[in-house]
Amino acid sequence: MALEKEERIIIPDENGEEHLFEVLFTFDVDQTKQSYIAVVPADQKEGDEVEVFAFRYEEKGNEEDDLALFQIESEEEWEMVEEMLNTLTDEDLA
Repeated sequence: MALEKEERIIIPDENGEEHLFEVLFTFDVDQTKQSYIAVVPADQKEGDEVEVFAFRYEEKGNEEDDLALFQIESEEEWEMVEEMLNTLTDEDLA
């Protein structure tokens, strides 16, 4: 996987406005062969409640940072992602 922790990416919203996000972590799910990315807004203030966004992604093209992001839509997929986020967050705090 090409992304590194502390990396920043730009994600456009539904209106085409670009927003800068910091990558918290990425992970792969062996059972589904899917890859996921968790990000937070780069302009989030210290002490604010942290809003984490998660997406399924696929690397596309030959560029290392060329990603296609997909909304997570199924309840089962969300539960699996939340479990992984909780596990990775708990490991970071330990």
